[in-house]
Amino acid sequence: MPTHPQQIRMDEYSYPLEDARIAKFPLAERDASKLLLYKKGEISETVFRSLGDYLPQNALLVRNNTRVIQARMFFYKESGACIELFCLEPHCPSDYALAFQQTSTCEWVCMVGHLKKWKSGKLTHTLQLHSKEVIVSAERLSGHDFAHIIRFEWNSQELTFADILEQTGQLPIPPYLNRETQESDKESYQTVYAKIDGSVAAPTAGLHFTGAVLADLKRRGISIAEVTLHVGAGTFQPVKSEQIGNHQMHEEVISVQRSVIELIRNHPETIIAVGTTSVRTLESLYFIGRQLIVNNGISDFSVMQWEPYHAAYFPTVEESLDAILDYLQKHDLQQLNASTQIIIAPGYSFQLVKGIITNFHQPRSTLLLLIAAFVGNDWRKIYDYALQHDFRFLSYGDSSLLLGVSGERKENEKLNE
Repeated sequence: MPTHPQQIRMDEYSYPLEDARIAKFPLAERDASKLLLYKKGEISETVFRSLGDYLPQNALLVRNNTRVIQARMFFYKESGACIELFCLEPHCPSDYALAFQQTSTCEWVCMVGHLKKWKSGKLTHTLQLHSKEVIVSAERLSGHDFAHIIRFEWNSQELTFADILEQTGQLPIPPYLNRETQESDKESYQTVYAKIDGSVAAPTAGLHFTGAVLADLKRRGISIAEVTLHVGAGTFQPVKSEQIGNHQMHEEVISVQRSVIELIRNHPETIIAVGTTSVRTLESLYFIGRQLIVNNGISDFSVMQWEPYHAAYFPTVEESLDAILDYLQKHDLQQLNASTQIIIAPGYSFQLVKGIITNFHQPRSTLLLLIAAFVGNDWRKIYDYALQHDFRFLSYGDSSLLLGVSGERKENEKLNE
């Protein structure tokens, strides 16, 4: 084991994934997918609709309620050249809710496809809505090869930017599906509980849930809490460096209601995260609370990539969450808004999460590192089992329930020792 997670070599976290293993479309019934069960080294399988049979009593499921936006927009120049604008995050205003509510104009950080064909000037796109012609324009303000600030303008005070995206945008399905977006993806690539616009990728562990599964969990007395993490395009960014320490994590926006933090505070030993996005949100909460404790009530509400591994003092989960609740109460706030770049890799000590519901992730990915951090070297055994038993991989693939190894908290321990 490296002395620090930054020294982890990515070739040690790879496995053979043939294209035929990648699920290009979801099953007709979401909850008919396979569910791999892992608990303290033992592996078995069932179907996802039986999830409630295997969750701990009094479990608190924490899920991500973000909704995928139709973030891909296509503009055509007079020459016929197609320019793709992929909306990543709002720039002005920077608040997601406010950005979607804007009329007439707003600015977004975008990736630009075929950038070399767009030297200067405005791009325009004409819509016919309710017998009215609406002209949408895009102007590049600044940027570099990866992302650019784009100003959008449209000649209708009646339409919000959310309306513009709904009418002109296309859902950004994962690039590894190697196919075009289809009309069915608009429903199948959203969780049944998606409600807060902002993601450019789905929290795919939640795609298996149905109304029937949720009703069954409710009958069993299993509680469900919702957090919001808007998934960015960086979730598909491959790790190109040999060591993970040379990989830059993307920043993501998180929001958690005060009432949810109180609920989590009262269930510290039974938290099951639905998906890696919920894991990162929960674990980031702990370090935001730690910041408030260490800095006497002051925090920039941003968790940096390697912050957990440099900490020398670890308060209890209760102390950390109490610090957040005290801050919210003092400032009369009902919601915590923050950002996180946290990377969870082998060597990380989980603070809140005791179980994970998750799909099967790409080789050499930060998501696979997160799974390895939770189950240790058994990640190989889990993935070998999935490959040998015809599990379907990645976003539209099958699921797993991982319980009880690295979920035990190591209090007051330096993570880099």
